[in-house]
Amino acid sequence: MSKIHAAITAVNAYVPEYILTNQELEKMVDTNDEWIVTRTGIKERRILKGNLGTSDMGAKAVEGLLKKRGIGAEEIDMIIFCTTTPDMVFPASANILAHKVGAINAWGYDLNAACSGFLFGLATGSQFIESGKHKKVLVVGGDKMSSIINYKDRTSCIIFGDGCGAVLLEPNTEGYGVIDSILKSDGSGGPYLCQKAGGSLRPASHETVDNDEHFLHQEGQAVFKFAVTNMADVAAEIMEKNNLTSENVDWLVPHQANKRIIDATSNRCGIDSEKVMINIEKYGNTTNGTIPLCLWEWESKLKKGDNLILAAFGGGFTWGSLYLKWAY
Repeated sequence: MSKIHAAITAVNAYVPEYILTNQELEKMVDTNDEWIVTRTGIKERRILKGNLGTSDMGAKAVEGLLKKRGIGAEEIDMIIFCTTTPDMVFPASANILAHKVGAINAWGYDLNAACSGFLFGLATGSQFIESGKHKKVLVVGGDKMSSIINYKDRTSCIIFGDGCGAVLLEPNTEGYGVIDSILKSDGSGGPYLCQKAGGSLRPASHETVDNDEHFLHQEGQAVFKFAVTNMADVAAEIMEKNNLTSENVDWLVPHQANKRIIDATSNRCGIDSEKVMINIEKYGNTTNGTIPLCLWEWESKLKKGDNLILAAFGGGFTWGSLYLKWAY
């Protein structure tokens, strides 16, 4: 019997309509367009307005995906929702999403690995397909980062945006799909990129609210230094492990955190810039949404059998890479 791989058979995404430009940010904090573009590569980002949560973006992404694939929501076995900004602490956004789209036969849970979450979710979801127990697994990655960003903090508010993407995993016996992954974490990096309050350690209080501890906290220099090395190294490591060269890698799909980190990763792997998926200038860092947003935007350029290297880095610290053969 041929080995079962988990192949991506459909991809879709959703970004909110509202565009927050660098020019608008100039009116909110002490910054300017040239400074932002030079250091991050970001020109604009999308913001989810109104009384809506991450699951609302997820529902739109999934509904479009089901339509593209031509299947009903009741056919979905499982949903892994990769997010740092769930609608609420509980129930899981995966369960809320299942209800919204009518996935009445699916079980699911949320996966929180910060910006590496979608990569971790893809590797996890593939195990359920490979085991033979599941036939259709949705891996959703998205965040409403605007809900935890302090728009008085010029170091973080310029980076993050809102967006969500989803892929469908199905069994494949022709050698296409998720081939290999390398996933890593180091909890000592937690204090450098985190949300200080809102969990069981520091529940909401007047003090935590007054001290802005419910917003994202980032020590940029420490994070950049760790990310630029580790994301590049792990991408190169998975290529070496699978005997891949820059010539036979068709696409590098990097987490869209910072243009300089993306460039460092492609340089480390020897992959030409025209084979690197980049949309950070339009969406900023959507955390769990960046990689599926790239796959969605580049879908028409992908060919069956293309070799893709996915790489990410996130708070915690978490990082990893994944080797994927495109299936359609």
